[in-house]
Amino acid sequence: MRILGIDPGLRSTGFGLLDADGARLAYAASGVIRTTDAPSGDLPARLKLLFDGITELAARYRPDQAAIEIVFVNVNPQSTLLLGQARGACVTALVASGLPVAEYTALQVKRAVAGHGRAAKAQMQAMVQRLLALPAAPGPDAADALGLAITHAHAGHTLALLHGAGLTRTAASMYRRR
Repeated sequence: MRILGIDPGLRSTGFGLLDADGARLAYAASGVIRTTDAPSGDLPARLKLLFDGITELAARYRPDQAAIEIVFVNVNPQSTLLLGQARGACVTALVASGLPVAEYTALQVKRAVAGHGRAAKAQMQAMVQRLLALPAAPGPDAADALGLAITHAHAGHTLALLHGAGLTRTAASMYRRR
């Protein structure tokens, strides 16, 4: 199964692809979609760059599933709203490409990859490098995206079982009956 992880951001959105065969994970690709070519005040142009970039990734790499980070609320509400719009463009591109989309919080990803929810960026980069046997640590956005794909490779089956049992995820990442 090929999994595309997306770490959404308005300026730079990380992506990471890996192939999962049971517990065996193999790196496929990673990188960043940057929106800095669009003027900083042109939000629609930046969202279009994200949508087009994710759509191109889905067409080029043909993933089976996708995982994306759930937005957390920042101290600055405006930043949270902008990040939410970037995330929405990414989710829309994934769904328009026919991909099932799983969502994970940063805390869940850090726990799954680094073993604790307060892992620093450098710790995440080092653990992703180690888990995927990469020759060098990926950049922070790509590492987070690969971390999302790793998390989904390990937790996706459990989430499918919960969904099959009639449970759905709430906004607070809890589960309840449908």
